[in-house]
Amino acid sequence: MASKPLVTHIYTADPSAHVFDGKLYVYPSHDRETDIQFNDNGDQYDMADYHIISLDKVGGEATDHGVALSVEDVPWVSKQLWAPDCAKSPKDGKYYLYFPARDKDTIFRIGVAVSDSPTGPFKAEPEPIAGSFSIDPASFVDADGKVYLYFGGLWGGQLQCYSSPEGGKFDASKGGPQEPSGEGVVALCPRVGHMKPNMKEFASPPQDVQILDPATGKPILADDHERRFFEAAWMHKKGETYYFSYSTGDTHLISYATGSSPLGPFTYGGTLLEPVVGWTTHHSIVEWDGRWWLFYHDCELSKGVDHLRSVRMREIKYNADGKMVLVEKQ
Repeated sequence: MASKPLVTHIYTADPSAHVFDGKLYVYPSHDRETDIQFNDNGDQYDMADYHIISLDKVGGEATDHGVALSVEDVPWVSKQLWAPDCAKSPKDGKYYLYFPARDKDTIFRIGVAVSDSPTGPFKAEPEPIAGSFSIDPASFVDADGKVYLYFGGLWGGQLQCYSSPEGGKFDASKGGPQEPSGEGVVALCPRVGHMKPNMKEFASPPQDVQILDPATGKPILADDHERRFFEAAWMHKKGETYYFSYSTGDTHLISYATGSSPLGPFTYGGTLLEPVVGWTTHHSIVEWDGRWWLFYHDCELSKGVDHLRSVRMREIKYNADGKMVLVEKQ
């Protein structure tokens, strides 16, 4: 069964959940009212700051720690602070908030801001991460201390505007609701970059994250909208298996794939969450207090307003074959 929204005094979306020192922290987007009309470029998602939410126990009252970072705090940003994530450095113990936003040329880049506390406030670097592009950064710290940043999003997220895994030249003519299509055409891949120990730079250029069809062993095709990656990358690990999960966008599913390396390739494993109220779906998965939890959002509280979403949580489990399922049916 889904929980009630974690908070109701503000709208929150795109939850990235982490456990730091036994306490659960959620790094969401902060939705707000706007007169901007709905469009497939996502202009109506006009977020301007971030609030950090924490929980001391399952079912407990959530705490809103207030504004941790705002548009005015970041010199390179013009607008739209979209889905963020946070990682604790295994080297210096500081907290690194990764966030996408449009630069002064309205191109999405990924920034980083640092704090001594998981709740901020965060101080942003004056420039975006060199070589970064698109949206939805998701950080993953592996057991060996290596840090990875996954990212990418189609349509308004601009991933289709780049011609190579490491990005390259931005092609504005491919902006908006466009993506590859056609018989035999392979779907665009999300990206992953290995981070330097300073957590602020890529150690090497980003590369494709391949998602393979289990029946053929070949990449998922572009016209397979039930399974192809659209946005909302997330990485977690259970045992020796890496789980890469994501949104399918216009089919409104949370799907996942598994692999033996954080760099992939990953083999498609199934759907974890069916469509919720609202167009977007975005999630995270975390182990907390001996149980596994899915954090996600929907638009029930706003009565279906797509850009006014609320974060919820529900328990998941793993079958003997490693497949993820909801403990209680949706």
